[in-house]
Amino acid sequence: MYWRRSAAGEKAMYKRPTEELDKLLENSKPGKIGEFFDENRSELADEHKGFYYYYKNVLDSKHIMLKDVYIQVGVSESYGSKIISMEKHTASRDLIIRFCIAGHFSLVETNRALKLYGLSPLYAKNRKDACIIVALNNHIYDVERINAMLEENKMEKLG
Repeated sequence: MYWRRSAAGEKAMYKRPTEELDKLLENSKPGKIGEFFDENRSELADEHKGFYYYYKNVLDSKHIMLKDVYIQVGVSESYGSKIISMEKHTASRDLIIRFCIAGHFSLVETNRALKLYGLSPLYAKNRKDACIIVALNNHIYDVERINAMLEENKMEKLG
């Protein structure tokens, strides 16, 4: 894994940029694609487990326990583990955002998690997303506090 400092100065885990992998593929020959896969295994998306491994790695790096996340999100351990492992897929972007907030994810980490789950990242031109972005950038990791911000600005709470 690679680490970098976010704009807020916090340490954030990320994978190699896609552009870097694209450059490696530009110079690869068809018979060498297996080597590319072997050398970059941790960089490649696994559509079923990518989110789970990423989410767990970020939580581990922050010393946050999954059971604490489930409590803050307000879901049972059984249901939460099915959502995280994608055994039970949810289309609720708000639920995944709540999981990210409970895990103290930065904006970069939240957007990566959303993409890995197959959902759209937070978008600054969307009013609700803009409130969430501001909260994450200010290290506000309390869903109720973020919901209060949303309500103050006449937007729907995180469902």
